[in-house]
Amino acid sequence: MKTYKLAFLFTQPPFGSSVSREGLDALLAASAFCDEDDIAICFIDDGVFNLLAHQTPNLILQKDHIAAFKLIELYDLKHCFICQPSVLDRQLEQCDWILSAPIFLDRPQIHDVLQRAEKILTF
Repeated sequence: MKTYKLAFLFTQPPFGSSVSREGLDALLAASAFCDEDDIAICFIDDGVFNLLAHQTPNLILQKDHIAAFKLIELYDLKHCFICQPSVLDRQLEQCDWILSAPIFLDRPQIHDVLQRAEKILTF
């Protein structure tokens, strides 16, 4: 069973506060010091909104940091998981995602990933 040194848990929406942007910054910084296989990234609850394509934050006078989440794939971070029940609860199952091949897991599977992490950083 795969263990992780770090798990990043995104639970907050991308706009309204700087939490998700700060989480992304921390994730990218950590990826410079850790092997990409040692990092798990999970998106649950409103955190799933961070990966939706075609958002227009300029309409609410916000900077577009959503595009920067594409760096997850560029940095070769393969262990990126989206909570399927969170997607269904928010009626996002027909939406486009910024990741080319998102991995959807149910809540117990997400919890299993988090339990196998040495440290969890929540944003």
